[in-house]
Amino acid sequence: MRLSKLFLPITKDLPSDATIKSHQLMLRTGMIKQSAAGIYSWLPLGFKVMKKIEQIVREEQNKIGAQELLMPTIQSAEIWKESGRYDDYGEEMLRIKDRQGREILYGPTNEELITDIFRSSIKSYKSLPQILYHIQWKFRDEIRPRFGVMRCREFYMKDAYSFDVDDESAKISYNKMFYAYLKTFKRLGLEAIPMAADTGPIGGDLSHEFVILADTGESKIFADKSILKIKLEKYNEDKSSLEKMRNEFSEIYAVTDEKFSKKEFDKKVKKDNQMITKGIEVGHIFYFGDKYSKPMNCSVDSKQGKKTFVKMGSYGIGVSRLVAAIIEAKYLNEKMKWPKSVSPFDVVIIPAINKNDNSNLLKAKKIYEELKSKGIDALLDDVDENISNKFKKHDLLGIPFQIIIGSKSSKDKFEFKEIDKESKMFDLDKIIKLLKN
Repeated sequence: MRLSKLFLPITKDLPSDATIKSHQLMLRTGMIKQSAAGIYSWLPLGFKVMKKIEQIVREEQNKIGAQELLMPTIQSAEIWKESGRYDDYGEEMLRIKDRQGREILYGPTNEELITDIFRSSIKSYKSLPQILYHIQWKFRDEIRPRFGVMRCREFYMKDAYSFDVDDESAKISYNKMFYAYLKTFKRLGLEAIPMAADTGPIGGDLSHEFVILADTGESKIFADKSILKIKLEKYNEDKSSLEKMRNEFSEIYAVTDEKFSKKEFDKKVKKDNQMITKGIEVGHIFYFGDKYSKPMNCSVDSKQGKKTFVKMGSYGIGVSRLVAAIIEAKYLNEKMKWPKSVSPFDVVIIPAINKNDNSNLLKAKKIYEELKSKGIDALLDDVDENISNKFKKHDLLGIPFQIIIGSKSSKDKFEFKEIDKESKMFDLDKIIKLLKN
């Protein structure tokens, strides 16, 4: 893509209503545009990052055998009345009526709808376990939407639901998702800590939040620092390995403020190992047994021939929220650096453009075409602008690698730079190898 053709409405001024780094940066770099309170349009740059995050989330869900489907944003109120949550959920739920006067709602979550889908199709334990997921827009009418896409009303979310015949097998599904979440966040360049959490309006008696450390986080967290030293690599998808993994994480004290007990914290964690800080929730998993299957009469025939209510869990990742969370984790000293896995472009080519000499731009165009032919997604900065202004702009955009065509360039060697590192001179073949690595 040529920068001159990219829809990128960059603003110089700091938005007055943006108080955290991610909100400021996403508005300044034209990743999003607010259309109403807590509702945003995703512009090309932001949308591209979000779709890359979505794909990583999808791949890790598929690896554990979860199956993707797509449920609608609008749901019937009747199934929510069946579960007993229609009146209990609160004012966050957007309740509306169609022209026939039927009560419908914009889905804030999908436990009822997926249960209705499952009960109409699966009748025997032989079809279990099942994990179904979708990636869809949700709406929750936040009383005070703030922090950009971090806490907004409309958001893009992956939610998955597991169905098992008993508690024991349900815990296996829970552990699978626990593992998939840790792998997902690692691929996104994030250090996520699983923490025992309150179940909230979803319900159940087992729940973990996945939290990344950030000063701007809304969640206060209390943890033993040793949890940061656990090596995920030593575990795999085997049943016993997954159980050991969750046990290791669970044995180390790590909770959100809803679960915090000072007495327990001081008893279980040595003073010099206590970590009290803030974090951003990027994922949440729940096991709630038959909380929904029982009132909605969702059962299967067991091995003994008896009807048994299926045991369920739900598992959410805020895909759109993750865009902001990554910025909060990676933005430093007025510079952004996207992880390679989700960067909007693999590399940016920055030629120093001289009105009386277009040789640098011609070199840059040739390099751009060569990179395209090798499957490398490059951004060519072909805008006639002062080179120092270009550098400032690209420090904000955060594309991790830069090829600079300027005074240091020779016929066959160019300045190659990773953000926050010293530049080096390489020929194009070497640069391609580094970008492909």
